[in-house]
Amino acid sequence: MPLPFEELDVQSTPLGELVLRRRRVASLDGAEVVEVKLAGALLMSSLVNETEIALAKRTLGELGRREIDVLVGGLGLGYTAHAALAFENVRHLTVIDTLEPVIGWHRAGLLPLGRQLCDDARCRLVHDDFFRVVAAEPTDERYDAILLDIDHSPGSLLDERHAAFYQPAGLRQMARHLKPDGLFALWAAGRPDEEFITRLGGVLRGVQTHEITFFNPLVHEEEVNTIYVGRAPHKAATAGRVRA
Repeated sequence: MPLPFEELDVQSTPLGELVLRRRRVASLDGAEVVEVKLAGALLMSSLVNETEIALAKRTLGELGRREIDVLVGGLGLGYTAHAALAFENVRHLTVIDTLEPVIGWHRAGLLPLGRQLCDDARCRLVHDDFFRVVAAEPTDERYDAILLDIDHSPGSLLDERHAAFYQPAGLRQMARHLKPDGLFALWAAGRPDEEFITRLGGVLRGVQTHEITFFNPLVHEEEVNTIYVGRAPHKAATAGRVRA
């Protein structure tokens, strides 16, 4: 019989102690839950993934049926990447995560979606800092969509060094990594942040927000997350080359 609680791995990271655990929840008929804690706080849970899935579905669904290249910032439990790979027109999916153990857990099959992600030839898991990557000058690789799920929200950061990204200059630099008419989408906890909408609207076109309401069994109440979506200019920035 499976154990009611297992600590599968513990790793030291620059952001604090990272713990992977698996437990069964008696109040949910013994459902198995996979959780990650960072610096003592719950970072992610397999019980709560509606918005992570919607981040990919709602965004990539707006890009039509042409072949697309997608960049995901934040691997986590893999729900956004998995939802993106469900689109057959995704040609390349690059997923960047700064926490190397998380990538290792997927490759070792410790996470429920790990094998599916690693066995899909279109998917590449990269250990790097997403914010460093998009702050750099674009080279020959640009994306039809950039999906971001790292911080709790633009006003609640895992690392204060991320703050510059959410300002106009950081958003403009990120947008240079998009192909013409490409989409940027951001997951965030809570309801829409009007100040951030204004900043994003100064960089991208047609900014929209989607509020996702769901029941969170971890706290026994309804919660709201927000997906922000904006579109790059029709014409690409001059730096870098667009991959055909």
